[in-house]
Amino acid sequence: MADFTVGESDFELDERPVRLLSGALHYFRVHEGQWGHRLAMLRAMGLNCVETYVPWNLHEPEPGRLRDAGALGRFLDAAQEAGLWAVVRPGPYICAEWENGGLPHWLTGALGTRVRTRDAEYLAHVERWFGQLLPQVVARQIDRGGPVIMVQVENEYGSYGSDQVYLRHLTAFLRACGVSVPLFTSDGPEDHMLTGGSVPGVLATANFGSGAREGFETLRRYQPSGPLMCMEFWCGWFGHWGAEPVVRDPADAAAALNEILRCGASVNIYMAHGGTNFAGWSGANRSGRLHGGELQPTVTSYDYDAPVDEYGRPTEKFWLFRDLLALYQDGGAPLPGLPAAPDVLGEPVPAGITQWAPLRDVLEVLGGPETERAMPPTFEDLGVDRGLVRYRVEVPGPRQAYPLGVTGLRDRAVVYVDGVRAGVLDGGADDYAALEEPVAGPASVELWVESLGRVNYGPRVAEPKGITGGVLHERQYLHGVRARGLSLDAFEDAGAVGKVPYRSPEAGASGLFRGTFEVRGAGDASLRLPGWERGFVWVNGFCLGRYWAVGPQESLYVPGPVLREGTNEVWVLELESSGERSPELS
Repeated sequence: MADFTVGESDFELDERPVRLLSGALHYFRVHEGQWGHRLAMLRAMGLNCVETYVPWNLHEPEPGRLRDAGALGRFLDAAQEAGLWAVVRPGPYICAEWENGGLPHWLTGALGTRVRTRDAEYLAHVERWFGQLLPQVVARQIDRGGPVIMVQVENEYGSYGSDQVYLRHLTAFLRACGVSVPLFTSDGPEDHMLTGGSVPGVLATANFGSGAREGFETLRRYQPSGPLMCMEFWCGWFGHWGAEPVVRDPADAAAALNEILRCGASVNIYMAHGGTNFAGWSGANRSGRLHGGELQPTVTSYDYDAPVDEYGRPTEKFWLFRDLLALYQDGGAPLPGLPAAPDVLGEPVPAGITQWAPLRDVLEVLGGPETERAMPPTFEDLGVDRGLVRYRVEVPGPRQAYPLGVTGLRDRAVVYVDGVRAGVLDGGADDYAALEEPVAGPASVELWVESLGRVNYGPRVAEPKGITGGVLHERQYLHGVRARGLSLDAFEDAGAVGKVPYRSPEAGASGLFRGTFEVRGAGDASLRLPGWERGFVWVNGFCLGRYWAVGPQESLYVPGPVLREGTNEVWVLELESSGERSPELS
């Protein structure tokens, strides 16, 4: 057991000054079978601490129903075994380019912009969740013999709001739950962010990718004493579907890190190892000053151009950071060597796709109940977090052909008129999207709407998904909308997936495709889907995440622990148009 405190100018461990050399690694973006390797890579780079968020929505998919709620505790134990301290950022909001910023869809659907405020109903849910989560943290604090040295209050709150009553309430509740290690906040080094996000008596830290001296000077205006820390040193960045890849020159990143350290500050490298947005958990952003522009969904890979890449390999940035961090080891201790590299797939193999079912048959077996309402229900109304919803509505007739459109589309719809595909609509920045060809009545219309990820940052957090307005024929709303959801969580039931009525595959179709890989030499691999348009992939029941032909991501990472020697099963849920070539594992 030890005592970690915030001193007048330094962090102190048993009254001895220490510098935190931390790196972000999110346990939920790394297969648990690879935690040990990735943590050892952080230690080999010269870090003495690991930082992680906690995504509330991953662990509480429905109110009161917990899923793998003990994962954080297991990860903290793994960190201690690797010789690392731990910084925990439990939220309730985390951003992290994660679906809905980590807030559950059932919470934001009911409360909207009341979340992240002093609202009593919101706080009651937060306290109930923290009551389940925080005992794992409290039991593993450094003063109880564990690795946890600091815990965050909210996350970058100054980028969102100014409710000091809310922040002080969270601070008091964390203490009431038994959190005894230092608390902190983190915000951009700007006046409005620090005034909105700081809490009196709680250490404030700053987030930036460069300009350390200027950033810390701003921080000092609000916090004249105490240790300086960059809680998020952005050494890379995340990517969006349909955009160019984002990279940062390794030498430039190393120079920025060096500037932080030369200021005498502690640092948390964001990300040290990014990992992967498995199972469709990627978030999204919106462009524009008030974040009301085009939706920018985040890709499945969270490589982040980090020093340890998505596959756990050291990059040029890793070696430059390691050389620099070696100069700041406590007592001049030598750095440990790198752990053994993970196994990789022995030889490339194509999948043998032998079965297919159209989306309507998949929905019939795996979908939720159908409901009819005057206006379209949202994903939140139907209890769907990640996945898609089929909306059905009738165009009365006889009537001449008019434009058929949707208001408030979130985010992408494949439209069928009388069973024939009529086009694809994107929500975009406008509030209205319409088919190119007009539609005459009577006609039966289906709109298969997919959420591309809920907004994770800014004033549009808590934005609902689905058809949030209505379906229009000319300027007339079409009422009596039937809706049925298909959640990605439904595919966790392999027995139910097996009950879908399959037939021989059809190229160029949408639906669920099934096949197998024959693997020799199981290990880390990449999966490509040449010619396929957009959807999700499962290998042996493990969801690798979303693929999309718009790029820039061209393959999906397959963790070695997911594969096995011999026969491996693959499912592909294609939402627009399958390719003529089979998926390829390499």
